[in-house]
Amino acid sequence: MGRFLVILGLVLVAAGLLWPWLTRLGLGRLPGDIAIHGEHGALYIPITTSILISVVLSIVLSLMSR
Repeated sequence: MGRFLVILGLVLVAAGLLWPWLTRLGLGRLPGDIAIHGEHGALYIPITTSILISVVLSIVLSLMSR
């Protein structure tokens, strides 16, 4: 369990560092992502981006487990 948490932490740090380059690919601004901008703040719900990341991670982890 400890090994899994360390790997998960490293993946999250890598994703955070790579986020500026990932946004250039359009990740985070896909159709289906909800963005509501009001005068007192903003709400952003990346539904499509989350689904896409989930599918990609599922495929990668499936290939790694073989």
